Amino acid sequence: MSCNSCATNAQQIDTENEQNESNEEPKGCKSNGNCGTSGCNRLNSFDWLSQMELPDTKPFEIVEVKFKGGRKAFCRNINNLHLFTGDAVVLEVERGFHVGHVSLQGELVRLQMRKKRIKIDDESICNINRKATQTDLDKLIEARNRELPTMYRTREIINQLNLAMKLSDVEYQADSTKATFYYSADSRVDFRDLIRMLAGEFRIRIEMRQISLRQEASRVGGIGVCGRELCCSTWLTDFKPVSTTAARYQNLSLNTSKLSGQCGKLKCCLNYELDTYLDALKDIPEVKYLRTQEGEAQLQKTDIFKKLMWFSYNSENIWHALSIEEVNLILKLNEKKEFPPSLKPSEWLAKGEILDTTSQDNHIIDAEEFERNVRRKAKNDEPNTETTRKRRPRTRKPRKNISKLEEIKKPTSNLENSTENHKQNQVNKRKKRKSNFLRKPKSRNNDN
Repeated sequence: MSCNSCATNAQQIDTENEQNESNEEPKGCKSNGNCGTSGCNRLNSFDWLSQMELPDTKPFEIVEVKFKGGRKAFCRNINNLHLFTGDAVVLEVERGFHVGHVSLQGELVRLQMRKKRIKIDDESICNINRKATQTDLDKLIEARNRELPTMYRTREIINQLNLAMKLSDVEYQADSTKATFYYSADSRVDFRDLIRMLAGEFRIRIEMRQISLRQEASRVGGIGVCGRELCCSTWLTDFKPVSTTAARYQNLSLNTSKLSGQCGKLKCCLNYELDTYLDALKDIPEVKYLRTQEGEAQLQKTDIFKKLMWFSYNSENIWHALSIEEVNLILKLNEKKEFPPSLKPSEWLAKGEILDTTSQDNHIIDAEEFERNVRRKAKNDEPNTETTRKRRPRTRKPRKNISKLEEIKKPTSNLENSTENHKQNQVNKRKKRKSNFLRKPKSRNNDN
């Protein structure tokens, strides 16, 4: 009684449907929501209390009803109808009626409402009027047949108006008086002209509902890289945020083409095993490098479940595997500014080199000696390239040969030399003044 599109045992169903036409009972496979198609069991919740005998108490009056695309809503059974999972019911909605199928009932509905934080006295909970008849299902089929042409025509109108939005699905109400258009967009869209054109062309009430890319993928459906149907279209209803840190904790390559799903976002399955990896990472120390007498060894890889860590030196391509206990032992030595001979504790622990840290014959060096060894090694490992600039040799100027007599006549100091020159200049000035005074005046030639 859940759908009328299941093709299982079609001949037997046809004979039963002919008998049920007089009673106005709806056609279908009568599998109560467990038929072979994906339309009935999509996003179903397993009723694990259905086979249990509960005490004689009043059943919970609210049931869960499912609509097209896996959309679910809570409805109140005000008429105390005897309902089963998969029954088609008629709901009272604004300005009309709609048809849905019961997906869950009983105490599990109370748990689902508590999980989604919906109160029992919420005004958004609609009422169930009655069970659906065959005429109600026929109207629902007619409304479903109008959805695909409406979606194609609406996409043409969107292209004409140059709106930055993507229309993914259209859902008609069972009485064909209202249609809900599901679209996705990166920013806010002004679709007032679109609503005006759609209402004038289809003569119905229009409701535009924006959905995320994950919700769009859940409505459209598809096959994932694992070979199974998408989790969002089969059982996943709550979309938790996914970040790249989940991939880092699991040592996955940060390749967006491999980590993103069909919706273009990061895959929801990255969160499935994240808690297991976080529990395993509690015992693994956070370290980037280890210091030994041979140099600094950087961390290259960590096997979380085998508890192994691989380190390698800068000048080598060989990776050394160490257990968590060995890494913790070397870290404790580095904190004391002590550096073991190598990355293999089994060698120097067997010789007892690390036990006698106070003796003079041990092979553990301090931090200053380690830094000197690293600088000396780095200096020796530098390549001698031809582009390096060579130092020019110093050339001394030839010394002048000064005779011994000139050395004797040479003043002993600059101060004495300056005083003698000053005295000589004063004498020369006096002689010049005296000669100028004794000189006879020149004769003047008069023109008269």
